[in-house]
Amino acid sequence: MRVVIVDDEPLARERLRRLMAEFPGYEIIAEAGDGEAALDVIEDEEPDLVLLDVRMGGTDGITVARQLALLDMPPAIIFTTAYAEHALSAFDAQADAYLLKPVRKEKLRDALLKVRKLSRAQKPVTPPRDPNAKSSREFILATTREGLVRVPVADVLYFLADQKYTTVCHLHGEVLIEESLKTLEEDMGGQFLRVHRKALVSTKYIASLERRKGEELDEDSAHWLKMRHSTTLLPVSRRRLAEVRRFLTSDQPD
Repeated sequence: MRVVIVDDEPLARERLRRLMAEFPGYEIIAEAGDGEAALDVIEDEEPDLVLLDVRMGGTDGITVARQLALLDMPPAIIFTTAYAEHALSAFDAQADAYLLKPVRKEKLRDALLKVRKLSRAQKPVTPPRDPNAKSSREFILATTREGLVRVPVADVLYFLADQKYTTVCHLHGEVLIEESLKTLEEDMGGQFLRVHRKALVSTKYIASLERRKGEELDEDSAHWLKMRHSTTLLPVSRRRLAEVRRFLTSDQPD
């Protein structure tokens, strides 16, 4: 499992890293020292599990957990905190376990076993993408001020999610819908590729993969997709980068 550690105390993060090294099958892929940095790194890395402190400067752990719970496929969350009184709020925010500091190895092991069981039961394995699979829909329906609009799936460049709404960018403009990317991905068949937690793109409109520095990522480099008929660059998460590269280097039909 891919793990992100979030705690505002470097020593606490180091202790959790040492403890996690005792358990095989877990990879610490990133750390964050506050809630806002945590949301950024989780969005980019798409981990399976987050070890999350409660009290931090700025955005606290409970708020982070509530935002993560809105994702199509949220990571498992194990809270690690010195404060027992936040347990109810933590579980209301969809936490899988709640550990008090100093975290003991035995308690962490039990929490990890619980998360693995939930993962097997609740997260079915996604079958490999079939590039020849056809969409089960011909149109995307959107309600606008002018009434109901039908957008042909063949004209859709990409879907971009932002909390409650999803933007449908197509050859003739944009509309908003309330469907999740998870539902759209299931319906669109192999002609669309998930490149980020918030981006689902039509493979026939991909122009190129570019490496750029995003202002919101400070000094970190990021990969972006350039789409035909659009000036918007779409983020590609590190976790999905290999699949995007495989698609771009494979032989595609004319």
